[in-house]
Amino acid sequence: MNSFTEENYLKAIYKIAEKGSEEISTNEIARRMSTSAASVTDMLKKLAKKKLIKYKKYNGLSMTDAGKKVALSIIRKHRLWEMFLVKVLQFKWDEVHEVAEQLEHVRSEKLVQHIDKILNFPKFDPHGDPIPDPHGKFMLSKEKSVLLADVKEGKQYVVKGVVDHSRSFLQLLDKSGIVLGSKIKVKAVQPYDRSLSVLLNAKKRLFISNQIAKNILVSNISKG
Repeated sequence: MNSFTEENYLKAIYKIAEKGSEEISTNEIARRMSTSAASVTDMLKKLAKKKLIKYKKYNGLSMTDAGKKVALSIIRKHRLWEMFLVKVLQFKWDEVHEVAEQLEHVRSEKLVQHIDKILNFPKFDPHGDPIPDPHGKFMLSKEKSVLLADVKEGKQYVVKGVVDHSRSFLQLLDKSGIVLGSKIKVKAVQPYDRSLSVLLNAKKRLFISNQIAKNILVSNISKG
């Protein structure tokens, strides 16, 4: 049985690899885990001994199938718990991440399956991130999401997710009225700083900075 700390490391390594990083460095893991490079090295040796990763000092590392299985299980539980907290317990989407960080280490697979069933087998969490199924597979979305920062003027989009899950960012979106499913029509893109003038849900005018737009995922719903 893996410790909670080992599971957190495997999740962190998986998420770094998921972003397309060609080389996963100890410094990168240390930043994500808020620890020292020396502590990371010690943990990598333990994970390698358990055959959850392949690791040789100075040669980088990669995850084994067993390691990916553990990481995907933790990610699945985390995102299901976030959905449960929002849909059943009426938490706000900016309140659930820290709680789910604690609940994701639950050992009972029966409990996880029951939560999945109660939620009617959701494919995405409250932030728009995909939830892997019990076999670690993700549903492939037909609609490709792009950053709001990269959209075209005059087109209409629907909010599909967020890149930044921090409480301050989600609270900022709440104040603006932006939630998953919100419709955004891009009225103008400012050449100077790529800030956006938009119409939210066909009635509210907003100005969105480029920094904020870089953390909102949308898909095109314009016709033609």
